[in-house]
This record gives sequence, structure tokens and C-alpha cells, in this order.
Amino acid sequence: MLEFKTSKGTFTVQLFDKQAPITVANFYRYADEGFFDGTIFHRVIPGFMVQGGGLTPDMEQKKGHAPIKNEATNGLKNKRGTLSMARTNDIDSATSQFFINVVDNDFLDHKGQSNYGYAVFGRVDSGMDVVDAIVAVKTGNRAGHQNVPVETITIESVKRIDAPAK
Repeated sequence: MLEFKTSKGTFTVQLFDKQAPITVANFYRYADEGFFDGTIFHRVIPGFMVQGGGLTPDMEQKKGHAPIKNEATNGLKNKRGTLSMARTNDIDSATSQFFINVVDNDFLDHKGQSNYGYAVFGRVDSGMDVVDAIVAVKTGNRAGHQNVPVETITIESVKRIDAPAK
């Protein structure tokens, strides 16, 4: 389990290491390294999702690790409160950026090679009201990005709150 401390409040996340072992190991690596600390939620779309985990408050992309294999075939669905890995059009391009679904987004689920989908790897365990507060903020355009919160929403820390797996 991970605890996300943000400038809007704290929420906890349960990760699905059995269904998404590559993605969870990757996410724990970033969290354990402190990579997320000081990044922002840079894309917020009501009725869809909030995205973060890769940009600094000045909208600079942080350099992460190599991309991972997309585990969207794991059977997990992009339902409200789930975490999924963000990626480019390249199926296996996810690095550190993730999003939290604020509604059920069935169109993001794996449906075959033509619509590969986005890998669900966790779920908000407590503090979904904090995520709802994030998605409710006013947004605009900034540094070539759309849907950027006008008020900077910082991820202050992401820490394990359970014992590391042996």
C-alpha cells in the first residue's frame, strides 16, 4: 500500500501485484526512489481522470527509467478509483506517469490488439474525496499542455505504508 501526500490532502492506494507484477514493481521503484516527490498533477479532466507522476511544477518532464511492458491484458478494468499507467501511442511506453480514473472508463480497457488499453495496477483505498477535490479544480493551458490545474497541485510524497514484500 502507498500513501500519497498532496497539496490537496492525503489518499492511500492498494496495488495489485498479482495481476500487474511488472507495473507494480516499476511503481514501487519510483516511489522508493522519491521520484514522485515534488511532481504535480498536470492533467485534470472532470468526468474522466487526473494524471500525474512525471512533470515538475515548471512543466518540465522528469527523466525516468526505461518503459515497461503494458499489462492491460490482466483483466482489471478502468473503473472509478483505479490507477492506470499513462503511455503514448506506443503500447509499451509507460514509465512513471499514471492516472486515477474518476469515473468508469470502459473505453480504456483492453479489447484486443487494435484497442490495447491502459494497464490498471491499483485502486484508491482511502481518500477518494481528495481525488475528487483535485478533479474539481479550475484548469487552463500552460507550456503547451491542456487541462493543467491553474492552482499547482503537488505530490509532496509517495511512501510505502506497509512492509516491503520479501
